Amino acid sequence: MTLHKDAFGYRTPTDDQQASMQVCREATEQYAMTLMEVVPEGPDRTFILRKLRTLAMWVNVAITRHQDGSVRP
Repeated sequence: MTLHKDAFGYRTPTDDQQASMQVCREATEQYAMTLMEVVPEGPDRTFILRKLRTLAMWVNVAITRHQDGSVRP
């Protein structure tokens, strides 16, 4: 697999992309709140929430970029 030359560059999301990101952010936040209610406090819950934060960041990448790292129009 070859990465696009801008694979690690920042691009300002379009208005449509920002709207998609907001929808996903709200869903992720709701899921996190549910996890905090039902998963006992401890290292496992901490791990889960950290991975969820990572997932939320990758969602933003997926919304703004193609598989090779090039910017979505």
